[in-house]
Amino acid sequence: MDRASFGLREVKLAGGDAMTFSGYGAVFDNVDSCGDVIIKGAFTETLDRAKSSGQWPAMLMQHGGLGLGADDMTPVGIWTDLEEDNIGLKVTGKLADTTRGREAYALLKMEPRPAIDGLSIGYIAKSYEPRSRPEDPRRKLTKVDLLEVSLVTFPANAKARIGAVKSAVGLTVKDAEEALRDAGFSRMEAKAILAKGFKAIGQREAGDGDQVAALQRLISTISR
Repeated sequence: MDRASFGLREVKLAGGDAMTFSGYGAVFDNVDSCGDVIIKGAFTETLDRAKSSGQWPAMLMQHGGLGLGADDMTPVGIWTDLEEDNIGLKVTGKLADTTRGREAYALLKMEPRPAIDGLSIGYIAKSYEPRSRPEDPRRKLTKVDLLEVSLVTFPANAKARIGAVKSAVGLTVKDAEEALRDAGFSRMEAKAILAKGFKAIGQREAGDGDQVAALQRLISTISR
């Protein structure tokens, strides 16, 4: 099995599903550390097969380490979407709510920089064009069988990056209070709403235009 490693440029925290992230497992037309270049379309057959059969490439840490035990080869999550675009192999995954999955997630979202800064693919080259001149890449890979995509510590290529890490952590109390204030509620009303819900300001008439407008602004603020 061949391996090609890629770096993670940045990690962003955003609202959404728990412990999910996305980025690029490979970048097309870029020479990797092994001297290979992956051509657009190389993953088409293996991705079609995965989606039709339900047998997707594994998500591992460090390619399973030495692979000497069951823990090494136990996935840390699943890939929920894999697709080719004009850049490369775009991957979206969800880490498992297990000790190793939570550890990987914590490493991904560390500040001021992620502790894990690489993605790497494990594949079998099925079809390729060999080097014809000394300055050419070792191989131009036109068809690969993708077996796994790993989170790795030491990337060999800085072209492919994780673009987003989504957190299940919601608004803090301070964030929520600021959102309510931005929406037009007073500080006292914001604190009351957070403590007892909107019934805490029930003294306002149900059809109060200011309250309706404030609620509309709150929904817009939360959406942003």
